[in-house]
Amino acid sequence: MLKSERAELLRRRLDDLYPETPIPLDHTDAFTLLVAVLLSAQCTDKKVNEITPELFRVGGTPQKMARLGEEKILEIIRPLGLSKQKAKALDKLSNILITEHDGKVPQSFEELEALPGVGHKTASVVMAQAFNIPAFPVDTHIHRLAQRWGLSNGKSVEQTERDLKKLFPRDSWNRLHLQIIFYGREHCTARGWDGTKCGLCRELFPRRKKPVVWKKP
Repeated sequence: MLKSERAELLRRRLDDLYPETPIPLDHTDAFTLLVAVLLSAQCTDKKVNEITPELFRVGGTPQKMARLGEEKILEIIRPLGLSKQKAKALDKLSNILITEHDGKVPQSFEELEALPGVGHKTASVVMAQAFNIPAFPVDTHIHRLAQRWGLSNGKSVEQTERDLKKLFPRDSWNRLHLQIIFYGREHCTARGWDGTKCGLCRELFPRRKKPVVWKKP
């Protein structure tokens, strides 16, 4: 099966499985989504969703977050991984939004990635889910599945993003990003996988007999 044929088969199957693609991080607007995605680094969405209600209650806007200050932010998000770095980033980020962006989340990759603690993946999620601008955020989960499914060579998340954008229609990127995440969590997990058990893996590679080794980016 050609790579393009695998991509089309995957798109159809994922559309059938996940016709609705809710964002797994709780939020109410572009700012709270940006904060939640930033906090999700090296944390589960579930854990972030446990922390953000209190954070958003007292710091749900750039102005309120800036008034909290780094120490208070840290006190609230301490249970999360990398909490000190994240608290510092949120404090600086909020002040920059106020002074340079009129208190609003910018709608460009360049401006988002210039904010403290915001990398390309975080910016891509915000662009896709807050502003509905086509993007294909790739984290290690999507990177892993793209390699398993023979859609990318697996050398880096940057290369995986470029490969996926070439394979799938632009108007499907935002939806596919979430569909792949949902499928990976439910059916093609990081642990206990050998390339022969997942339904999509078997359909894409029916002759695969041996376990496949995933190469970390």
